[in-house]
Amino acid sequence: MIPIKNSITFVVFIYIVYGISLFTPIANYGIIPRSVNGLIGIITSPFLHGGISHLISNTAPLIILLTVLNYFYPKKSVSVILFTIIVGGILVWVFARNGNHIGASGLIYGLVAFLVVNGFLEKKFVPVLVSIAVALAYWGLIWGILPSLESYISWEGHLFGAIAGVLIAFMLNKNKPKSSFIKTNRR
Repeated sequence: MIPIKNSITFVVFIYIVYGISLFTPIANYGIIPRSVNGLIGIITSPFLHGGISHLISNTAPLIILLTVLNYFYPKKSVSVILFTIIVGGILVWVFARNGNHIGASGLIYGLVAFLVVNGFLEKKFVPVLVSIAVALAYWGLIWGILPSLESYISWEGHLFGAIAGVLIAFMLNKNKPKSSFIKTNRR
């Protein structure tokens, strides 16, 4: 029961931030690429949304993916969330087109990427099943990492969130092949 509670708490916090944004201009504190003022958005952008429909569209995927992450990978969940937010945000800040990039979509893409890649890296039955289930449930997200004609969609946030999710899956992988600069065969 704890994983769903943590997920709902996270999403409730985002709704509280949205409520505050109705009375203050905090939605302006997203990632604004290559600007000093936009640096704060690396941390704040996943909690900011441009409207209630934007927020609602991120709610169910966040609850589901955070619950899956917390249930199957409780020791990795905080690292995955923080890494995805920070590294994905930095990549958006460095490489994205000008604009105010906000929303939890980058985190969603990072969670999907982590859950799919990590299961296969672990090479165990249950994690592979989780990977397959997440891949099947969210396969349509692949189109969101491509440049969009709709300028208000941060496809860059999606792409860099997914890249961060893949990176953290490899970084946390305990089944890394043993590599050696010089390989020797002893008989």
